[in-house]
Amino acid sequence: MKSKSARSLAVALSMAAASAAAQAPAAPPQDAPYKVVDGYKVDAFTMTGFRTWRAAACDRCHGANQEGMVGPSLVNSLKTLGKQEFVKVVRDGRLDKGMVSFGTNQTVMNNIDALYTYLKGRSDGAITRAKVEEMTASDKGS
Repeated sequence: MKSKSARSLAVALSMAAASAAAQAPAAPPQDAPYKVVDGYKVDAFTMTGFRTWRAAACDRCHGANQEGMVGPSLVNSLKTLGKQEFVKVVRDGRLDKGMVSFGTNQTVMNNIDALYTYLKGRSDGAITRAKVEEMTASDKGS
């Protein structure tokens, strides 16, 4: 009886640990261009990317959480879409798929690297909320 109970407890603990790991923010890759604390506090450069996202109203097509609406989920797309291709799509658009060109939008084009950084952090799972805050000096020491 005891061994059956011990096995049940071990299975339950294992499942709980797996569930907790799935909910925990992903650790950013070593060479990640973004810095994130607590899943939503980001460095100034990444914050510029978030502000660019908001200014360009990308959420109208890609959803407030970048998980897709009329346009595809950027959380999923940026898992395979490299930076060069991302820049090309944003700059030139994909009119056949409904993606407009932002090539003449100075705000977007001047901040394209920061926009990619923000979205990459979301895609990598390091940024766990769509709405972020700029980290403070005390966060940087964490």
